[in-house]
Amino acid sequence: MLNCSINSFYILTLKKIIFIGLLSFGTFLYFGFFSKKIEIITINNNSEKYSEIELCKTCPPGFQLNKNNQCISRNLYQQYKSFENKGVGGLKTALPKVRDGFSPQQIDLGRYLFFDPVLSADGTVSCASCHSPDLGFSDAKATGNGINNSKLKRSSPSLWNVAYLNKLFWDARASSLEEQMQGPLFAKDEMGTTPKLLLKTLNNIENYQILFAQAFPKKNTSDSIKLHEIYTSIAAFESSLVSLNSKYDQYAHGYVNALNEKEIEGLNIFRSFVARCAECHTPPLFTNQQIAVIGTPEPKGLALDAGAEITFNDKTRRGGFKVPSLRNIEKTAPYMHSGKFKTLRETVEFYTKGRGHAVPKNEELFLHWHIWEPNLTDRELDRLVDFLKTLTDESFKPKVPEKLPSGLNLVHQEITIP
Repeated sequence: MLNCSINSFYILTLKKIIFIGLLSFGTFLYFGFFSKKIEIITINNNSEKYSEIELCKTCPPGFQLNKNNQCISRNLYQQYKSFENKGVGGLKTALPKVRDGFSPQQIDLGRYLFFDPVLSADGTVSCASCHSPDLGFSDAKATGNGINNSKLKRSSPSLWNVAYLNKLFWDARASSLEEQMQGPLFAKDEMGTTPKLLLKTLNNIENYQILFAQAFPKKNTSDSIKLHEIYTSIAAFESSLVSLNSKYDQYAHGYVNALNEKEIEGLNIFRSFVARCAECHTPPLFTNQQIAVIGTPEPKGLALDAGAEITFNDKTRRGGFKVPSLRNIEKTAPYMHSGKFKTLRETVEFYTKGRGHAVPKNEELFLHWHIWEPNLTDRELDRLVDFLKTLTDESFKPKVPEKLPSGLNLVHQEITIP
């Protein structure tokens, strides 16, 4: 049951991604990323008890195991430099500092916790409910849903490459993955649990006691599971979600035939001083990790979302939101903090309709100076969309557990390929 194998997608497309595989040191080294076969014993409460249980001992693709049992990130961007080590610049620019160094066991345990709805108050919502791997680690909704089908205020951001981000949530109110996850875990309208209930729930599941003892070797199976161990495990898994092997990446590393003429034209428009897309969505992460006030319209009938104004107690940031990464943007429609735009074409068109054209008449926003009137043609907008689709890479998409340690069923959305 507990199988830490990578998605079979890797095997099916191996012949197609030989060049892509070379972009991450040790990529093919990790195609042996499989756990032992585990004997399952069914017990009366519809959960399952394991006579042999073992978390993965090897790192996910894109990571290398060191002598301290830590998974260290490896990719070709590490051969480059960046100005002031900020991780923003041109094609051959280093990434910002990454969050790595977790053990394989912690990553694998985090994977089970991430997909297990037992973490929610009523056992109906998992982290993957809003961050499904088949939907770009988002949920294909304008705004997400929590327990009791409650409607949330904002769209669910993608989790690809979150290990490189220094601010999280649309309003940038969290500075670490551990801090971020406590938001949805303990929000009454999201997963609805409490620290006390979460600990009681997991400590009453023998399978999780066994797994936590493996992931944190200094503890015994009889020791209580701690909150910081839960946070560390989920952060470990989320930090392993790496997407750096797209067509764009191949082109950036020197394979000039990776992009076709239309896509290259789109890249040139994206980086131009007319469109100015790259000044906020800066390679290689395609975000400068800053707050931008761009005057995005809210869905009909909704008041302006104050956004980062609340986080920073700063009126100049009213209506401002963290610049999202564009990695796998093709997979995460609808777009913007409110899911206002259904397509990429509709989204890029917003930026050429005029500075402040969608700002409510009763609002005076301090719009970002990059927001102006580029007057892009339909052809140029189409080429931008062509280019944005070259940022898609799901070759390291993790395997969804077939069964969960809690005995509950998976609850997130999946896309079945016939």
